[in-house]
Amino acid sequence: MKENVFDVLMYLFENYFYEEAHIDPDREALEAELSQAGFARPEVSKAFDWLDALSDSRHLPQVTAATASRVFTDSECQRLDLECRGFLVFLEQAGILSGSSRELIIDRVMALDDEPIDLDALKWVILMVLFSQPDQEEAYVWMESLIFESPAQLLH
Repeated sequence: MKENVFDVLMYLFENYFYEEAHIDPDREALEAELSQAGFARPEVSKAFDWLDALSDSRHLPQVTAATASRVFTDSECQRLDLECRGFLVFLEQAGILSGSSRELIIDRVMALDDEPIDLDALKWVILMVLFSQPDQEEAYVWMESLIFESPAQLLH
């Protein structure tokens, strides 16, 4: 079975961060468990690097530009299809994401493997990013309900 970095992140998020947010298992124990679960060492290492970069982003200044428009690069368009880009714009226009959180989400998507990402995977990346950031509880709850309650359609 081919596992990628996103699969490792999902496993970690579902088993450690989401349910047990206050537990901080050591990295070596997690690496051993991930290996026993069948994840390849290179993907595990990349997943930890991804999480380290996400953790480091907590200290970046928040940027606000209410009148700015986001233009996606060619590489971002290859990774995020029109539906994903539209969803990010919708979340920002709805006030769920700030410009800074949007940029962090795009950064974390681009740091994943070189494959395009679908809307469901994007929602999980958004959830992971919001979970990791201070003062994002309301946005996190909104995204969590969106993922788990699966409304039929979003009105744009």
